[in-house]
Amino acid sequence: MKSRRLFKDNLARSIMWFSAIFCILLVILIGFALFQRSRYILAMKSLADLFFLDSWHPLKGEFGFFPFIMGTLWVTCTAVIISVPLSFLTAIYLSEYAPRMIREWAKPAIDLLAGIPSVIYGVWGILVIVPLTKNYIAPFFGRHSSGYTVFAAGVVLAVMIFPVIIHVSIEVFRSVSFELREASWALGATKWQTIKHVVVRKALPGIIAANVLGFSRAFGETMAVLMVAGNVPKAPSSILDPAYPLPALIANNYGEMLSIPLYDSALLMAALVLFIVVLFFSILSRFALVRVERSSE
Repeated sequence: MKSRRLFKDNLARSIMWFSAIFCILLVILIGFALFQRSRYILAMKSLADLFFLDSWHPLKGEFGFFPFIMGTLWVTCTAVIISVPLSFLTAIYLSEYAPRMIREWAKPAIDLLAGIPSVIYGVWGILVIVPLTKNYIAPFFGRHSSGYTVFAAGVVLAVMIFPVIIHVSIEVFRSVSFELREASWALGATKWQTIKHVVVRKALPGIIAANVLGFSRAFGETMAVLMVAGNVPKAPSSILDPAYPLPALIANNYGEMLSIPLYDSALLMAALVLFIVVLFFSILSRFALVRVERSSE
């Protein structure tokens, strides 16, 4: 009987070890496959040409990613600027102020936002945000616009990353010891002063990690952005200009005209750039969360 229990224990441990190693190897294999398919264009073009030239003409052999990189940054930064303060204040309210009933109703609603397919967000953006931008926001600033702009894509992305930032922020606030709050109250601090100077200060690395996770989520989003960003291969100069982010470039063009020399390799190079950026920010946020976990022990 004892040997059977030991066998089951060792078997379960081996299966879990294999699963963990498989997940790690899968990330490495994806990166390696993308690099292998990208090395053809890397052999023909320098990184400076690929990243800083603004000319994208595959038929002429010109593969400048600069407009797409800038489009991605504009859309992502707009989404983060909109979502971070709203998510931060929502997380503070739900974790520190909200009655239990409101928290119980708010969590399913936030989970629902996380589960809605991105194409639904794209349709909502086309039906609501694009006309709003075209008919009201752009004219207010004296601009003519089709509505398919950085701003429209940023608003849609902001709504999509709300659940990520809110969930992680709430968990981080909960990891702050209640004794710290009591100590602050005992010294005469108000609830807001305690939140501002104790809870937020203690949870700051985790808050940063939540925002970084939101950034990486927004950076790689494809379908919703593709539907509302405008997809004009030109670097935007304002939030009322159209943009063409890297994920939209890959989704729109992969599988078409791949007989053109280096076209396939160029698109996979764009995928490799996205992979590296998202992986970097995911690892960065994980380190920040580990720091929070250790400090709360």
